[in-house]
This record gives sequence, structure tokens and C-alpha cells, in this order.
Amino acid sequence: MPTSTVEDYLKCILLAEQEAPDDPVSTGQIADALGVAPGTVTAMLKALANSGLVSYEPYSGGSLTDPGRQLAVHVLRRHRLLELFLVRVMGLDWSEVHDEAELLEHAVSDRIIERMDAMLGGPNVDPHGDPIPTAGGEVKQRQLQSLLDCPLQTWLRVDRVTDQTADFLLLVETERLKPGSRLKVIRRDEAADTMRLERPGAAGLALGLRAASKILVSEDPEP
Repeated sequence: MPTSTVEDYLKCILLAEQEAPDDPVSTGQIADALGVAPGTVTAMLKALANSGLVSYEPYSGGSLTDPGRQLAVHVLRRHRLLELFLVRVMGLDWSEVHDEAELLEHAVSDRIIERMDAMLGGPNVDPHGDPIPTAGGEVKQRQLQSLLDCPLQTWLRVDRVTDQTADFLLLVETERLKPGSRLKVIRRDEAADTMRLERPGAAGLALGLRAASKILVSEDPEP
């Protein structure tokens, strides 16, 4: 059975590959994401390569093999289902479930995970809008735009928040920008590094462009 450390590495590489599918994941990326030294990452990538879970090229980085990707998707499914269960069933705040799910994803049995999935109604996304892989290992990625790239003066629905640090999620919740919220980008001001948003039943909002880049949306015409 793979250790929790192996599962963490594989999931980390999977998430990086989803952002840049054609590029190997560098040791620096993994080190930053997991908070470990680059030398530690290099040693682990070599071990994962010997196990057939990763293809590793020195000075270039690593990429998942088919068995490695299968295991990584399995762990990612556990993590995101756990996050949703902790929010929807146990009442935890969405800003605190990531760390809890990190611990539980290695310990909960497949039987419990599938029972959670059934209780939640076979959900497609977690509380942050991230896609939950299916039991068969399929990850259904949606084509979404950030608030930096979306059309102006068009009603939009927030679908995903990519920064899941507690401080950013608190900002999103305070400003009523959680997944499912509707809004409209009125204008962007690059010189001031801000944009102006309109929200139903709420005052206008000035949002920094850096924060806006972490909020993904789709068009949602008025009902």
C-alpha cells in the first residue's frame, strides 16, 4: 500500500499537471507546494520512478505514469469528497476543511468514501468549485474564465475559487463571491489594479486584479 507521503506527492504532481498539461513538474514546484527541501523531492521522485508511478528526468522534473495518475486521481477524489462532507454534513466552515481532508484522505476506507458520495448525491464539485473525480477516475474539467478575462457588463456565476487559503476564502465569503453567486464586471482599471463589480441586492464592489484572477466564472444570463 502506498504511504501517505507517496499519495501527497502524486496528488501534488497531478494538480500541477492539470494547470500545465504539457510540462513536467519541477522539483521546485513540488518543494514549494509540499513545504519540503528540493533535495528531498529529488530523492522521492527517484523512488517513485523506481516504483513505476512517475517518469523522472534530472534537471527537468517528473510526470505521472498511468498507474501514478490512477492513484493520484483516487486520492484527489477522496480529498474533495471529504471537504464537501465536512462542510455539508458536519457543518465545518469551507475555509477550514482543506487541512482536515489532508489528514483524513489517507485513513478513510473506500467503503466509507463511496457511502459519503451516495449520501451527498454523487456531487460533481467540492465546496470551492473544484471538480470531484468520478469513481471511474474521470476528472470533468470545465472551461471557465477568471474575472480578469470574462466579458464586461454580462451576468456571471461564480463557479470556482482557486486560492483556498483561509484568508482568501474569508474575503470571498465576506464579499459574497462564493460559488453560486451572481455578479457582473462593470469595468477594469489596470492602472489602479482594480475592477468594479455589481452584485444583485448588494452595493458595488472594488476588487483587486490579483484577487480577481483567482475567481473563475461562467456566463449566467438573468432568469
